[in-house]
Amino acid sequence: MEKKVLIAVDDSRHSENALRYVAGLSESVSEMKFVLFHVQPTISQYLMDEARTKPSAYAELKKLEKKAHQTAQDLLQKDKALMISLGIAEENVQAITLPRKFGAAKDILEYGTALLYDAIVVGRRGVSGLAEVFMGSVSASVLDNSEVLPVWVIDEKAPPKGVMVAVDGSGSSLRAVDHLAFIFSGNSDITISFFHVAPRLADFCPIDFSKNDSSQLESVIEQGDRACIDRFYAHALKKFADAGISERQIHIDVHKGGFKVGKIIMDTYRKGGFGTLIVGRRGMNKKFFAGSVSRYLVNQFSGGALWVVP
Repeated sequence: MEKKVLIAVDDSRHSENALRYVAGLSESVSEMKFVLFHVQPTISQYLMDEARTKPSAYAELKKLEKKAHQTAQDLLQKDKALMISLGIAEENVQAITLPRKFGAAKDILEYGTALLYDAIVVGRRGVSGLAEVFMGSVSASVLDNSEVLPVWVIDEKAPPKGVMVAVDGSGSSLRAVDHLAFIFSGNSDITISFFHVAPRLADFCPIDFSKNDSSQLESVIEQGDRACIDRFYAHALKKFADAGISERQIHIDVHKGGFKVGKIIMDTYRKGGFGTLIVGRRGMNKKFFAGSVSRYLVNQFSGGALWVVP
């Protein structure tokens, strides 16, 4: 089945990293089509209206508008040439530029959603405690506001290598698995690692129980989590089987609790030498991955691609 991916591009090296990642990914994914999408800067309507009373000023603004369009065309041709040089067939790469309408991020999301793309790809600008600043406001806004489409955030031009999926048994995690199964459908070589951090009593209640007082509660949480995650794996394995991915390609790793779930996930990703980390945006009760964990991953992720699935 054909996969359509929208790649938001600009003239930065971070955008180039995104192009190199998806080109490498295409070696593992069949029937993949790419659209390079660039939102042109626009001149405010107020300026245009004011300039209409001065023909020379209006002519200058129209020149700037034409130059912005030509700059966008040149950028897209350069990026398309790069994709082709990386082994992507010319007929599988389309380039589109439009003037900004609502704002770059919203324009990207509206275009991608309206035309039913399977994912939006954005480059990020680095790792910092001020992630939104260094990631780039457009990339951050696309990620934060995509309610329907998965967003692939590319930090570096790392090859796709193995894939790690952080799961918690939630519906959002299952959607992440469904997206992964669709993208890699029919691939008999890809290696996929499920990673689950089993919750502890402290994750649900801030009260400091003594060991004797908490043993029964810990047991209840452990049994409930195990039953939930077992049901999750059964559904996930069926999705993979339907997509032509065998159980032998899948590894399951369960980590026993921990206060910093996001850090545990990130450390495991790095130590495992993976190239892609996939996570559902909303977890159990819409908060396990939606709160501090997903934000931690977005802020601290480096070395490949982070796929965030709504």
